[in-house]
Amino acid sequence: MPRKNPAHEHFEKRLPQKLFTQNYPGLILKNEIQGIELVGEDDEHFYVKSGAGENWHEFVVYTLKQGWAGLENLSLIPGNVGASPMQNIGAYGVEVKDRFHSLDAYEIANGKIKTFDAAACAFGYRESVFKRGAKDKFIILNVTFKLFKKPQLNTSYGAITDELKALGVTDPGIEDVSRAVINIRNSKLPNPAELGNAGSFFKNPVIPQAEFEKIKSAHPDIPNYPAGEGHVKLAAGWLIEQAGHKGKRTGNCGMHAKQALVLVNYGGATGEEVYALSTAVKKDVFEKFGVELEREVNIV
Repeated sequence: MPRKNPAHEHFEKRLPQKLFTQNYPGLILKNEIQGIELVGEDDEHFYVKSGAGENWHEFVVYTLKQGWAGLENLSLIPGNVGASPMQNIGAYGVEVKDRFHSLDAYEIANGKIKTFDAAACAFGYRESVFKRGAKDKFIILNVTFKLFKKPQLNTSYGAITDELKALGVTDPGIEDVSRAVINIRNSKLPNPAELGNAGSFFKNPVIPQAEFEKIKSAHPDIPNYPAGEGHVKLAAGWLIEQAGHKGKRTGNCGMHAKQALVLVNYGGATGEEVYALSTAVKKDVFEKFGVELEREVNIV
């Protein structure tokens, strides 16, 4: 099991999965189940199990150092391993569902341990069954990932290729891709040790093609990505920026100056303030584009 690396200590300030807007009349437990284990392999894959309480980025770094490929594009995402399938976290063309094998979860109602495969998790864009039908019914104990023996690098998304060139890397390996992703994220996102933030607060909206065409006619430069037959994914950060909220501060919180998708706390912001700002952002984006933004966090 890897030890904590002082270079990564700032990731211990994990982003919340819930936004508390009022006092919570209950007990909050923090999952700190540790341990990383190679539990199997076949001709093409390593099967790696991690305790749900392991720090996500430290887990990714550990797998790369062992030569277990597949998570390099998901470097530097704050949070714990157990939250990764719940949210189906993703970045730079890779989502957890692409590397997921199974998980074990404690069923609160009866105390039994249930194993979920990918189908049972019902993964979607930044969601899973644990945010829908199984919400608040299970505690994820561990997650097993299916990682590659032979790397299948994905460097076409975002600025990874350009960053590798800037690093002077012509024949990248998995740790090179991870370093490029870390550099890109550090250039755009606030260090949570220096500026409190709620991460990417909104999902990138997916809309019907016909609706997109109407928006594009008025905004020809709108970033867009294929999202399945008849649908288009928009960049929430771009929408928020066009609505005037990039770098705008409202009281003790605001949208980050370098990445409009990230909601930051300049110090002392309450849950009510954060929620009010997110509501204002949703309203302004809808008025400008007719697009309804969806919060990623759960509101309590």
